[in-house]
Amino acid sequence: MSGVPVAVVTGSNKGVGLAIVRALCKQFPGDVYLTSRDPGRGQAAVAQLQQEGLRPLFHQLDIDDLQSIRAFRDFLKDKYGGINVLVNNAGIAFKVNDTTPFAVQAEVTLKTNFFGTRNVSTELLPLMKPYGRVVNVSSMQSSLALGRCSQELQQKFRSDTITEDELVQLMTKFVEDTKKNIHEKEGWPNTAYGVSKIGVTVLSRIQARLLNEQRKGDHILLNACCPGWVRTDMAGPKATKSPDEGAETPVYLALLPSSADAPHGQFVSDKTVKPW
Repeated sequence: MSGVPVAVVTGSNKGVGLAIVRALCKQFPGDVYLTSRDPGRGQAAVAQLQQEGLRPLFHQLDIDDLQSIRAFRDFLKDKYGGINVLVNNAGIAFKVNDTTPFAVQAEVTLKTNFFGTRNVSTELLPLMKPYGRVVNVSSMQSSLALGRCSQELQQKFRSDTITEDELVQLMTKFVEDTKKNIHEKEGWPNTAYGVSKIGVTVLSRIQARLLNEQRKGDHILLNACCPGWVRTDMAGPKATKSPDEGAETPVYLALLPSSADAPHGQFVSDKTVKPW
């Protein structure tokens, strides 16, 4: 088992994820894993960073596939005995003008962005070492979508006592409501991506609370963040930030010094804690 610190970035063969790996390779004192669903694309991204003189490592990871997550978990456990930095970046978004039925968009988007991220967390959070850092990449769209929810839903999503099971029930209900085409009547906004990222932000708040209760002395910090509007395949060419600029806030949270005790359980954008 290697005593080398290790950082993991999910969904990192392109876009913000790749930029996060690039920055961590320059700043993190240990091994950095670039992961992607498709090994070919992942290896190509590693080769690209090697051309820049960096030395990322590659491991296959499909966050929609529990077997893939568990294989990666076992690999990290055997090789490193745990994890120092986890950046949950993998996510998807349909284009605005996509004609896929909304109920299908809702199911597909939540499967990856919420349920996939949750599965990675369930398997990998127990491996976090003391002074570990966890960054869940959410979006300002989660705040905007929250503001468009009914008062009742807003209250639930802002609750300091909501459980993970209750959150899962709400996310499942959204998908079911879209299938019956009653989601707006039930108080949901008309954005699958926004709701999926509400899920990620609220999940982060719950996870941070549990870390406080169960592992207080381990000084693990866990936050959700928004990279900003970044020029990627997902956001398109008109966005205001480059991927490297988009990586700044996630990397800042991933590299919070061991002396830091905050932010924790927060939603952070431009390195600033935002109200939820």
